[in-house]
Amino acid sequence: MKRAVVAAVVGGILLWGEVVHYRSFRRGIAGVSDPDGRGREAVVVLGYKNRGTRANYVNRFRVRAALRSRNQLSGSSVLVFCGGCVAGTTAEAILMARYAVEQLGYAGPYVLDRDSVSTWENIRNAIPHLEDFDVIKIVSNSLHAELGRTYLQRLRPDLARRLVPAADYRFGEITVVKVVAAVLHLRKQRRRK
Repeated sequence: MKRAVVAAVVGGILLWGEVVHYRSFRRGIAGVSDPDGRGREAVVVLGYKNRGTRANYVNRFRVRAALRSRNQLSGSSVLVFCGGCVAGTTAEAILMARYAVEQLGYAGPYVLDRDSVSTWENIRNAIPHLEDFDVIKIVSNSLHAELGRTYLQRLRPDLARRLVPAADYRFGEITVVKVVAAVLHLRKQRRRK
């Protein structure tokens, strides 16, 4: 009986994390139309604190999500890796690009923002690389990507109109991370009130 209760509680918590992220997944999307999917796209990958010299679990997830977010029919696609030396000696952007190329075999174009140390700076520093693209995708966990979309809306509403969903939400993927991110998000919201 106790195991059933514990399983139900844990299952409920994990499901709550999924619901929070699913609701966040498409918020801030302008609904840009690219009916044939051949527009030029930029996929912005937001970095996460990385202490070591290899991409950590969160950054590896974000790179995989960025690669699956790319539209194979796109006329032009570029990855914009964002993140400076927040917790380590090597910029997150470099670690993510290295993982994409060396571990996942990515051979396409990419740009590095090695200087940003916050989400606001990630978006601000990515903007010069977004100007010439018809479609923009921001990749992270759903709540963090939504924050990035919000910042782009504040900084450049004209570019924010080009936002489309990335493929960074899948039911059952990084489930524990989703719960942790949802709890941290709620704590930040309460502090703002």
